[in-house]
Amino acid sequence: MDEKYDVVVVGGGAAGLAGALALARARRSVLVVDAGDPRNARAGHVHNYLGRESTPPAELVAIGRDEVTGYGGEIVTGTVTGAERTADGFDVTLDDGRQVRARRLLVTTGLVDELPDIDGVADRFGRDVLHCPYCHGWEARDQAIGVIGGNPMAVHAALLWRQLSADLTLFRHQAPELTHEQREELAARGIRVVEGEVAAVEVHDDRLTGVRMRSGEVVPRQVAVVAPRFTARAGLLTALGLEVSEQVVQGHVIGSYIAADPTGATTVRGVWVAGNVANVTAQVIVSASGGLTAGAAINADLVAEDTRAAVAAHRAGVFAAEGDVSELVGGARRHGI
Repeated sequence: MDEKYDVVVVGGGAAGLAGALALARARRSVLVVDAGDPRNARAGHVHNYLGRESTPPAELVAIGRDEVTGYGGEIVTGTVTGAERTADGFDVTLDDGRQVRARRLLVTTGLVDELPDIDGVADRFGRDVLHCPYCHGWEARDQAIGVIGGNPMAVHAALLWRQLSADLTLFRHQAPELTHEQREELAARGIRVVEGEVAAVEVHDDRLTGVRMRSGEVVPRQVAVVAPRFTARAGLLTALGLEVSEQVVQGHVIGSYIAADPTGATTVRGVWVAGNVANVTAQVIVSASGGLTAGAAINADLVAEDTRAAVAAHRAGVFAAEGDVSELVGGARRHGI
């Protein structure tokens, strides 16, 4: 274990690369370990990223990697299988058996979209089965959209998507019974409500064509909207002693995350988090911002540690010099000089 880095970044998406870039530009030694399995791999383009609107996800990662390595950062393909605290940081083990040392850890492992158990949904997710109107809404504009309810946020989701198309149907599916006020809101916006559970999405010639109910009825649709559960990839972090928190909206658990302060610092000394592992609603640009913030905070923390060590060494040198002078003066006196 002869390789030592100031920071090992676990995860090489927007958050990890942004943090690594800030650290590399601060002349920190940085190793990014990335499995190459980004959450948005199926998406055609990244949206709402100012200056990079509609960039394919893989292209954005490639640009970020080039920027990090251009400043001396290192990137390897793999996963971190374990990290153990040491007196001065962490021993980090990779899946190929390689071990390195890190003074600090930045974990940006993201989350997993746990999709509803509906036939066809997993195969079409990120294409014409969607979840976020801000990520994919413009591309679905004016199409026949079906929102498949799965939690108390179903009406809220339907109203958001209604902004993008006048042809919208809410399939209540497993969402709670609608209140009179909710039904009035939906009716006022021209949103049809279909009762009963959804069994599958229908696909023809590689295009979504409808939503099939358990009753057998097929409602023609071009786009289906689902509500995944957003589960943090937190195995490494829980092994280090952190706890997973539940993300609750309107009394319903929509996902999980690792709590941190505004800089990304966790309650485990030396460990920072950024991106979707810490914020289930963060889009790519927000994840990048979180990575930058964490990278700057980590550098400041290392500067403070380096300064303390320098002060200690400086004091030791001063004390040693003063001791030498005292010894010389004492010796001269003893010899009558």
